[in-house]
Amino acid sequence: MKILLTGGTGFVGRHIAWRLAAEGCEVVFSGRNRDAADEALRHAPAAMRFLPLEHGTPQASAALAEAARGADALVHCAALSAPWGSAEAFQRANVASTEEVINACRTQGVARLVHLSTPSLYFDFQDRLGVRESDPLPPPVNRYAHTKGMAEALLHEADVAPTVVLRPRAVFGPWDATLMPRMLRVMRRGAIPLMRGGRAELDLTYIDNLVDAVWLGLTRPLPGRYNLYNVSNAEPIRLDHLLERVATAFALPLRTRRLPWPLVSAVARLLEAGAHLRNGEEPLLTRYSAGVLAFSQTLDTSAIRRDLGWQPRIDLEEGIRRHAAWWLEQGR
Repeated sequence: MKILLTGGTGFVGRHIAWRLAAEGCEVVFSGRNRDAADEALRHAPAAMRFLPLEHGTPQASAALAEAARGADALVHCAALSAPWGSAEAFQRANVASTEEVINACRTQGVARLVHLSTPSLYFDFQDRLGVRESDPLPPPVNRYAHTKGMAEALLHEADVAPTVVLRPRAVFGPWDATLMPRMLRVMRRGAIPLMRGGRAELDLTYIDNLVDAVWLGLTRPLPGRYNLYNVSNAEPIRLDHLLERVATAFALPLRTRRLPWPLVSAVARLLEAGAHLRNGEEPLLTRYSAGVLAFSQTLDTSAIRRDLGWQPRIDLEEGIRRHAAWWLEQGR
């Protein structure tokens, strides 16, 4: 089976590429970073081929369509996943890339499409437990959520291959460059702020469990043309308890400071306003980044269990242990 994978040089993308290669697939993966591509290729060079690609450029659509020639399926992992950035950057990375994927599927008659989306679409600065895919979506809280929602709408309306859209919550594991590293940097340097008492209930997703969902999305019969699924470890954990487990596993000190959410929210608004007035660089704190640690959000994963037979193989405790072991092996 030939699979075309966008965003194969990123954290999630490289894990998907390695799994596809291990399953015996021919993998063509795209990305912008040649060094990251070389690192990914060292794990399975015979089964993988790198396609340098900058989404949103004039030549991107034609290049992706050509790469999709003879592909049995396409996995769309490329995205700008960040709490801050320019409207143009998010539009190129999240919307234009999806338009290019749809064109490639339509042009080459690709038989299956798996798209990586986000549960940031559910977030609205209030506690939400057991969120289902069918629950109404609030207005987007930032440009990331806005453009990922636009991408989902494009796929829903497109008359292309049967499609699986996954919304994985807070993915972590080896090669994660965002979620866990940010937490570890704060642990090293000072106190982690605990808003609303640190009682927010969080869902996380170990990378192998997400990759399992992608593989099932590629290989299992689907109930419809457009299929939307939440993904998480389905083990909600309080923020303060999570921090204790991470500090122990990574052999780091844990210092916390309780702060009222209204104060943090006000400071974040001021920092964001200042960033807009200057050069648009990401402020030290965004309201969204603080909010996801202040408010509970857990996902209902019954749909993907029912339709695809998915279940998380690696529990949260084991996932943290594996991530910490890899991290310490790297001498970090």
